[in-house]
Amino acid sequence: MKIGIYPGTFDPVTNGHLDIILRANSIVDKLIVAVLFNPDKLSNTLFDVAERVELLKETTKDMEHVEVDFFSGLLVDYMMKNNVSVIIRGLRTITDFEYEMQMAHINKNLANNIETLFMVTSTQYGFLNSSSVRQLGFFGGDVSDMVPGIVEEKIREKYKTSHQ
Repeated sequence: MKIGIYPGTFDPVTNGHLDIILRANSIVDKLIVAVLFNPDKLSNTLFDVAERVELLKETTKDMEHVEVDFFSGLLVDYMMKNNVSVIIRGLRTITDFEYEMQMAHINKNLANNIETLFMVTSTQYGFLNSSSVRQLGFFGGDVSDMVPGIVEEKIREKYKTSHQ
């Protein structure tokens, strides 16, 4: 069985992320969407890890063979423990490619049996990233075409609470 992993912070999960998840799910037998717990980014996140995992579970609940989990530490360590052999990474820009290629080389150096698959984002999501969604949400902008409905709701709740 070919198991793939799509790692990321997903703060918040966007329609662009879901597009990659759907497409990657058709390539592997099982796809783990893994939320990275990065202690260095705690003060900059909108949702904590548990909330991000829950939002991903909710938005992928109808997708067969997709599992949501979280990890901290090295991705290759998580992959070895879970028999994962393919990393899925979405690319929007040349800058993404340069960074992701460097990470792919590092991961390959750490574990030679791991492959990284780059997926170019669909055209309609080429501009989309979680940082922009958070910023738009903070200022009350409309993010309805950028994130699933449940995520939009949670963004509004978070910022409503923080502005009171």
